[in-house]
Amino acid sequence: MNGIFLTIFLLCSVYFLIFNPEAFLPTLLGGAQKAATLCLSLIVIYSVWTGLLQVMEQSGLNKKISRVLRPLVSMLFHAQDKAAVEYISLNLSANMLGISGAATPFGIRAAERLETLPNAKYNHAMLFALNATSVQILPTTVLALLLSYGATNAYSIILPSLLASAVSTVLSVVLVKLLIQKDGT
Repeated sequence: MNGIFLTIFLLCSVYFLIFNPEAFLPTLLGGAQKAATLCLSLIVIYSVWTGLLQVMEQSGLNKKISRVLRPLVSMLFHAQDKAAVEYISLNLSANMLGISGAATPFGIRAAERLETLPNAKYNHAMLFALNATSVQILPTTVLALLLSYGATNAYSIILPSLLASAVSTVLSVVLVKLLIQKDGT
């Protein structure tokens, strides 16, 4: 993938240098500035949400969320390991809030725990499907980015985002249940 991006960059650079050399450096620096601004915005957003998840973990709220989501997680994963269920629940709740970057550590911990359980292939496929599609009740990262760039109607994405992620999640769960047996085949 890096080779593809490098090729595109080199071709565009040669094009700019041939047809509009005076715009090459300002365009290059402007793109770098926009990329740096976006990265700093995302760092702030993820820092806030990761901090919130740490507070949830230290206050025990994660265990309450885990209890609420336990029937759903048990139905989807058939995992009896309480730590795995808790990590999956935290991963799902962070994804539902639209903070997928903060959900990643919980997803990794859940995958590690699921590896030791029966039906590891099925459980990993289900975890991957749920993370790839993740129902987002509130797409906070996208909202924060839209608001930081001055969008006038940023909240209009909530309903379409919710509908699209719900449909894709249901479809992915059905496909995993149909295509991967519980014994891992």
